[in-house]
Amino acid sequence: MYLKELCKYVFFIMSPGHLHDKIDSCYVFRMSTSRPAFGVNLFRRMQPSGDLEKAWCCFDYVYHVREWLTMACHVYDVSSKATMQAGVLRVIVGLHHPLQHFRGKAITALRKAGIIVDVLGEDTVGDRAQEALEACQYVNIPLLYTATHQLPFSVLKYAMTLDGKIATSTGHSSWVSSKLSRQRVLETRGRSNAVIVGGNTVRRDDPRLTARQENCHSPVRIVMSRGLDLPEEANLWDVSITPTIVMTQRGARNDLQKKLASKGVEIVEFDFLTPRDVMNYCYDCGFLSVLWECGGTLSAPAISAGVIHKVMAFVAPKIIGGVRAPSPVGELGFLEMTQALKLSNVSYEQVGPDLLISGYLYPIPGMQVDAPMWEEAPYVTGSNDEKSVIYFHKTWGFFGAFSTFSPHPVSMENDGKRISWHSVEHYYQAQKFNGVKDRMAEKFAKDIQAADCPEKAAWLGKNFARQHPDLLQPDWQQRRTGIMYEALAKKFSLYPDLRNLLLSTNSRLLVNSSPFDVYWGCGRNGMGLNQLGKLLMKLRAEFEAVEIVKLHKSSIPKYSG
Repeated sequence: MYLKELCKYVFFIMSPGHLHDKIDSCYVFRMSTSRPAFGVNLFRRMQPSGDLEKAWCCFDYVYHVREWLTMACHVYDVSSKATMQAGVLRVIVGLHHPLQHFRGKAITALRKAGIIVDVLGEDTVGDRAQEALEACQYVNIPLLYTATHQLPFSVLKYAMTLDGKIATSTGHSSWVSSKLSRQRVLETRGRSNAVIVGGNTVRRDDPRLTARQENCHSPVRIVMSRGLDLPEEANLWDVSITPTIVMTQRGARNDLQKKLASKGVEIVEFDFLTPRDVMNYCYDCGFLSVLWECGGTLSAPAISAGVIHKVMAFVAPKIIGGVRAPSPVGELGFLEMTQALKLSNVSYEQVGPDLLISGYLYPIPGMQVDAPMWEEAPYVTGSNDEKSVIYFHKTWGFFGAFSTFSPHPVSMENDGKRISWHSVEHYYQAQKFNGVKDRMAEKFAKDIQAADCPEKAAWLGKNFARQHPDLLQPDWQQRRTGIMYEALAKKFSLYPDLRNLLLSTNSRLLVNSSPFDVYWGCGRNGMGLNQLGKLLMKLRAEFEAVEIVKLHKSSIPKYSG
């Protein structure tokens, strides 16, 4: 294969949507730092646009795909400069970046530096180039689907018998498929940001929904239940390993909501709970890939809502029969066979004794030379002349660098020592326990500092604080705003591009549109305090004052006597 032949001669750098081993623990090849790269070719599966490659030859994996995507969206010249300094002569780009505000920038920068840049399907054509291009598109499917549909890439997974049953008439389902098939499911979970089940699955199976592998990412667990008819005790309510979100309708069983919240389970209420609402929520969370492991009662409305993109069906060589035995997909309302949904790009694979059939309900986006561009333009209301509003939240957005989750390391003073933090969020969460004379508090701070991404740091900080409120700084509530401002000031001072971006907003109102945070953001109803936006506007005013002083000094004529 052309792609394999390329690997012999070029350095491989994975893209934001890479899915080979993990999606939330996106592995990249670790390369030796013992020799320079002068004269080599560099093959990228996607055009770089951020801090994706801190150096040409030494990379770490990134824990969360949101972080991975974020890294591909900020300070795009970092990886380009590293490529130039390493002496790379030629770069082969598999795909253009789907974010329009970054598309083409790295290619332009590399070409200006005299590096040959070939884009598959444009500068490099032919059957083998097309094969490599399609391989790049396949591994970036979650990103391409998200760019096209503005929803996370969703996979419906189920195991059924030859006669189409996922359980017996009594509901017993352990196990329909083989151990090898179940291992494949665990691997798929490890490539997903979230896994979704319904109330029936919780009541009947009491699942854990973790990847069950050491040092492996476990997805966020989401339970959909309109009436909140759920048990008070369940494996999913243990959030020590990974978070659980229960999505329900407003006002459903407030007593149970309080009990689950006390265990650390997040409760999200909707006026009317639908699969589309849940996917919109996941998109706002920044998820790229979601796995549905639900039964037919939930899979049918999810398919009808158009939020399922791929199906993975494990077919076991068994027959159990039963008129009342459930099937993997409930009522879709189809009356004729001509209404049946047809899968595309279907593949067949034997997994132990089972047959895995996979296919797509919607065409794979970007399977042509021109990949789609993600329209993440600045969310600005009003004209440039009036008091308009700039909303920011997603780290890959035009103003994504305003987020505390953006991957801009900061070095902060602590007890006379300078300590480096991967992001502002890392620093902020660790400060909850800073200075507390307790071994456990010190461990919490170190664990947060070592977190692989801001999302994990935020989850650890919140989880530790909920479980051990006695270990928080005594005056944390009073100090947290000042601590955040100090870190923001450091971040925007360290990175001139970010400072200029902040100044470019002029007098516009900055609003953190996070639907999940009513203190730092505006919350789902827009009534939150928006403290992050306020701090950024305060910082902008300080930077503007400095610029005015500089301008004033430069306008004073120098005395030449």
